[in-house]
Amino acid sequence: MSKTEVNQELFHQYYSRWIHVYKEGAIRKVTMAKYLLTLEWIKKLSPNLLLCDLNRITYQQLLNEYAHHHEKQTTMDFHHQLKGAILDAVDEGLLSRDPTRKAVIKGRPPRIKKPKYLNQFELQTLITKLNLKGELNWDWFILLIAKTGMRFSEALAVTPKDFDFSHQTLSINKTWNYKEGGGFQPTKNRSSVRKIPLDWQTIVQFSELVKNKIEDEPIFAKKKIFNSTVNSVLTRHCKKANIPIISLHGLRHTHASLLLFAGVSIASVARRLGHSNMTTTQKTYLHIIQELENRDIDIVMRSLSNLS
Repeated sequence: MSKTEVNQELFHQYYSRWIHVYKEGAIRKVTMAKYLLTLEWIKKLSPNLLLCDLNRITYQQLLNEYAHHHEKQTTMDFHHQLKGAILDAVDEGLLSRDPTRKAVIKGRPPRIKKPKYLNQFELQTLITKLNLKGELNWDWFILLIAKTGMRFSEALAVTPKDFDFSHQTLSINKTWNYKEGGGFQPTKNRSSVRKIPLDWQTIVQFSELVKNKIEDEPIFAKKKIFNSTVNSVLTRHCKKANIPIISLHGLRHTHASLLLFAGVSIASVARRLGHSNMTTTQKTYLHIIQELENRDIDIVMRSLSNLS
């Protein structure tokens, strides 16, 4: 593309070219879908913005327009997706300066969010309402996520051979592509491949449940599955137990929060959840970590006062 053509290239055209060159085939489909959604918003909000006209003011105007429709965190994600492409444009000499520098992130007031996790009593109450008799069903699926903190797609991909009953572990090495009709696919990242230790009771239960099942076939994913279907089952149980209604992903948060409150290290929780690094765990559970730090300060102060 000649310099004249580049000067007349619309920003959304450049961004489209950038994501297809640098992102297509290198990231998961679900992540690619987010980049493509960002592209649609650029077309909608700034359809006539030329790449060469991108400066701090025009970029801030684009962010402000986006922020009218979204919460602050969503606007921050939008900004980060644009920034990668724009910094490459600066490196290539297509822009003389970085227009994203000192960008101000705004957004609509956050909605009242549903509870993300249950406390130990609430989880125990939920488990008592599950139908855990007889054959495998979605109640067993709910229990397994609560006991392991697995992602929804990871739990769907579990096969009998993933259980190591003698060592009391469950191997996570694949996911189930439920969004596209089924089939195994890789885990979210390399850190997601892991072995999760299980308590003896869960081991005994699942050793019976998977007996005589085909070793390399998923024990839960028998047909096309929708996340909403299983979440409806969980919602029904939450209502029956008279506890806050959470999602399946909320069970993952519940699992992690109970471990943190029990004193398990952030590093161990990160490994169990399959996070790529501890920073992800710290950001996700910052409110719990701060609460634990406050509790630690109280312990320190009491210990010091005993020295006098």
